[in-house]
Amino acid sequence: MSSSDIPLIDVSPLATGEARETAGVAARIGAACRDIGFFYVAGHSVPPSLVSKAFAMSATFFDRDEVFKRSVLYTAEGNRGYVPMKGEALDPTRPADLKEAFNIGLELPSDDPDLLAGQMFRANNLWPKMAGFRDTMLAYFDACQGLGRLLHRAFAVDLGLAPDFFEDKIDRPMAVLRLLHYPPAPGRTEVGQLGAGEHTDYGCVTLLATDGVGGLEVRTRAGEWLKAPHVPGAFVCNIGDCLMRWTNDIYVSTPHRVVSPSGRERYSIAFFLDPNPDADIACLPNCATAARPARYAPIRGDAFLASRLSPTYEKSGLGEAPCAQAKAG
Repeated sequence: MSSSDIPLIDVSPLATGEARETAGVAARIGAACRDIGFFYVAGHSVPPSLVSKAFAMSATFFDRDEVFKRSVLYTAEGNRGYVPMKGEALDPTRPADLKEAFNIGLELPSDDPDLLAGQMFRANNLWPKMAGFRDTMLAYFDACQGLGRLLHRAFAVDLGLAPDFFEDKIDRPMAVLRLLHYPPAPGRTEVGQLGAGEHTDYGCVTLLATDGVGGLEVRTRAGEWLKAPHVPGAFVCNIGDCLMRWTNDIYVSTPHRVVSPSGRERYSIAFFLDPNPDADIACLPNCATAARPARYAPIRGDAFLASRLSPTYEKSGLGEAPCAQAKAG
């Protein structure tokens, strides 16, 4: 197995909206989603300068002392803020992960009805007192959200749906932008302890930017672990459990993990695009037949996400979720 098993797909034709070009890219993406569940995204419109600036801001934040970082400590009710080292276990059967993180959600105005009503997964973001941090991260969030919506057009076309099928289901998403820092592997660890334990992501699609330091590994259908190295300028993209459920298991959510780097720090930035809280996660048209009926009962987006969360934080004391979304890359 090699990195060539994870396809590199140029998605620039999707931006034109031209049906024939879109269909070609959608077919390649659909093939990856049905097979390994991972692919690299090239030809996107997220500016390299913005990616570099976000990584620099992330490194500056994680370099601050613990008192500063805990001033924006993670809150379970909003799934936002700083998650300390060993603050979660993505594989709850293993010791806590050797990483720290910072979560940013959809930025909402103070008079937003969902925010005022205290709806699940709606909350104010927690912003550290760092010049330019908020503006940079919101610009990055918006750019990734735009790319995620474009990918959903490809999913729709591949699945035989109208290209805009997902638009009203992901326009106010429970998305999370997550900054991640993995310190060098310590000399001694607990048995089975990793940078990020084996897990699948919970939402629809993940867009991961990496810094060139290895560590991400993907489990193939044969049960082998495949290294997913850094590809300059490309995002690592993978399917999450929600989209797998929506497609009646036609698309595959693939287990993956992060092995702590040896002698080097590792930074990554993940954008997790979950659907709107009120999205109806029911078997999509064309994804069930008489011989292959729907495997899952319909469920709201927020209820599905809440059902996946609590085990990640049970060992940490950070909060009993239903709102503690934990993912890594």
